[in-house]
Amino acid sequence: MSGRLYGVGLGPGDPELVTVRAARLIGAADVVAFHAAQHGRSVARAVAAPYLREGQVEELLVYPVTTEATDHPGGYQGAIDEFYEAAAARLAAHLDAGRDVVVLAEGDPFFYGSYMHMHKRLAHRYPTEVVPGVTSVSGAAAVVGRPLVERDEVLTVLPGTLPADELAEWLATTDSAAVVKLGRTFPQVREAFEAAGVLDRALYVERATTDRQRTLPLADVDPASVPYFSLALLPSPLTGPSPVPSRGTAPPQAGEVVVVGLGPGARCWTTPEAADAVAAADDLVGYGPYLDRVPANPRQTRHPSDNRVEAERAAQALELARSGRRVAVVSSGDPGVFAMAAAVLEVAAQPEHEGVRVRVLPGLTAAQAVASRVGAPLGHDFAVISLSDVLKPLDVVLDRLRHAAAADLVIALYNPRSRARPHQLGQALDVLLEVRKPGTVVVVGRDVGGPEESVVVTTLGELDPEAVDMRCLVLVGSSQTRVTPSGQVYTPRRYPS
Repeated sequence: MSGRLYGVGLGPGDPELVTVRAARLIGAADVVAFHAAQHGRSVARAVAAPYLREGQVEELLVYPVTTEATDHPGGYQGAIDEFYEAAAARLAAHLDAGRDVVVLAEGDPFFYGSYMHMHKRLAHRYPTEVVPGVTSVSGAAAVVGRPLVERDEVLTVLPGTLPADELAEWLATTDSAAVVKLGRTFPQVREAFEAAGVLDRALYVERATTDRQRTLPLADVDPASVPYFSLALLPSPLTGPSPVPSRGTAPPQAGEVVVVGLGPGARCWTTPEAADAVAAADDLVGYGPYLDRVPANPRQTRHPSDNRVEAERAAQALELARSGRRVAVVSSGDPGVFAMAAAVLEVAAQPEHEGVRVRVLPGLTAAQAVASRVGAPLGHDFAVISLSDVLKPLDVVLDRLRHAAAADLVIALYNPRSRARPHQLGQALDVLLEVRKPGTVVVVGRDVGGPEESVVVTTLGELDPEAVDMRCLVLVGSSQTRVTPSGQVYTPRRYPS
């Protein structure tokens, strides 16, 4: 007996606007499926999170493209159709196995929702139920406090992807309208409202019913600040003048500093939480090359600096936050591992920065990234040591290295060799060879996750310091670290008695 397919509407964003039936079905489902762009963050899953339970299978359906640009032989439509077919096949496998599948949909499943593409492909093959949800249009009208239509008026719902002249024609002839799918389409939508002569009574609503909602006159909106989850409203002229919307209907928030780890290189290694914090920031502060990894956003102000001015960088971020700005301090890898988190917290502890909120968001470390490329060399106890003597004496570095080697720990060496200190890696190897055998496994990862990635598995005795630079991370195995016949590296979880 097959499972049952449910298309479940979640409403416009507030988890409390999820219907009782939707919440019950989400909690009872064997499989919960939801869509996301390539960054992996799913708005639908975030709304449904309070109703999920442990043990459920989650199917993340990641769109292959989010714009018309693609090298797929079938073009944009070909890429999307192929994706929907593959996604439907994944869900069908669960249904065939007798598992009930809930597909989450923002708003209402049949109102410009992604669920309908699964419905068209699966509903004729499996028992199916669609659970309606509060639409974004209803949520937006509630937020601005304006009825959309009354008596025998006509409400027209339009996609912002229509040409500006066609939009203008619709807007000029209807009583009330909602234009959805803004984002990149906003300039042509605004042009259409102006051409139709109704720009002066049009309203803009962003992320309605969430803690990030924003409403203001459509004429006052900065096009660069418009996300996809927004819409334009043309309320009924019979409902009276619009209350003057503020620049932000949510209560004003004090600024804060969020210290963010971007991961070691590849954009896919930045966590959704970190990406969201960077996207929400007013100001980005960080070492120049790290800021270059963040996509440009004209709404944001960037403050690049050199890599040896951590305290100054931290103070700048804290001062910006004190003035009410949302500041993201950007680090590579994890901000708490030889990066900016400690620097920011040190400066934040000074009296002049009292009361400024600081949060730290974790990131994938370089050690984890390099280890993953060869297997599991960090499978047992390990130590992480920086060979830089900029902030601590070299004799302390070598003494710690000596003790870690004597304890037979796997050792991850950060900042292994720079042009200013080309000799220190050689000294470190001499210390290691005092207690480690020359045949000890060593992994050298360079620019892992970046365009010049290389990973070499060698030994302590054969490692050439000249082949290592500051873009490298060196993993020195313990006495138990092994290389398999296929070339993978691992450190057993058990240590011999």
